[in-house]
Amino acid sequence: MDEKTSELRDIFVETTGSDTVTERQAESRGTLTDRDEAAVDERLRELVAAMRERGAFSTDLDDATYVRIARGRFELDDDAAIAESIVADEDRASGGDGTPDDIDAATVRDARFDLHLVREADREVPADAGFAYAALKRLTAEGRSIVECAEALDADIDTVAKYARVARVDLTSTRANDRFRDEFRDLLTDADIEGSHAADAREDGLKDATEDLETDVFL
Repeated sequence: MDEKTSELRDIFVETTGSDTVTERQAESRGTLTDRDEAAVDERLRELVAAMRERGAFSTDLDDATYVRIARGRFELDDDAAIAESIVADEDRASGGDGTPDDIDAATVRDARFDLHLVREADREVPADAGFAYAALKRLTAEGRSIVECAEALDADIDTVAKYARVARVDLTSTRANDRFRDEFRDLLTDADIEGSHAADAREDGLKDATEDLETDVFL
């Protein structure tokens, strides 16, 4: 099986919810109670380091903080809560004398996107925006610029820019076969309870997912 066939098979499995899984997925899935937290933390650090090597991260946060943000993605409600948790932990560690308040929700969001950890809420375009996320994602996959997307959708350019960024993260994750996103999820959740690959492929379906694979998209 060549690389392209393998990628298409994995996209099919993700989109259809088939019980067929890859060897890596079969080995990594399990329950949180079965896992050694030290081993999980070590693997998280390895994933973050591997992603940093693939391309420059958009923040100056260290790998340990990226790991905390990955954990927060699955443990806390939003980026503000993740930022508050990190600030509180750093403040306690410094005895209240440190200045950790440079980490805010926007910084957390940037780092979360570096890790391909998009939330469903990130894709929820307001009803009055005049376009659907799926339509913008398709245009982005075609290589259209923000201006071109806004013109094609007859939409506000700032709104288009906000969601085009999310689309680029989704497309980059797809080009990596979603392996980083999936392994973070498998390490930090009970996959049998949360696992809903179908939700991530919800609006585009198999056709758009396979089209995305053929488009060179960079963050």
